[in-house]
Amino acid sequence: MVFTLITCSGISSTGKLTTQTGTVLLRRCPAKVEACVPATRPTASLESTLRQADKILVLDGCGDCCGRKKLQALGIDPHLHLIATDCGIEKRGMEEPHYGEIERLAAAVREAMRR
Repeated sequence: MVFTLITCSGISSTGKLTTQTGTVLLRRCPAKVEACVPATRPTASLESTLRQADKILVLDGCGDCCGRKKLQALGIDPHLHLIATDCGIEKRGMEEPHYGEIERLAAAVREAMRR
């Protein structure tokens, strides 16, 4: 199974975290992650990418679930959905993500993709 990651890519610490984690996974797991796409991408471009995806994993930063909502508006349900704050990561305003948070979230995503 090869996944296309959709990240919420917000401006908060957890939104930035989803983008950075997606980038790390794209580099580390090229056989499992074919693309990392911000949910903030223009709708037509996002929809085109998603229609070609094998499996879709949405990586949201918090319970607002902006990434998942964007897909639902397109009538697309992801195969997997993870929320950074549900993985024990605290939302800290607009601070930069910490290295340990990127590693924790990347591990959670890898585990979810294995199931």
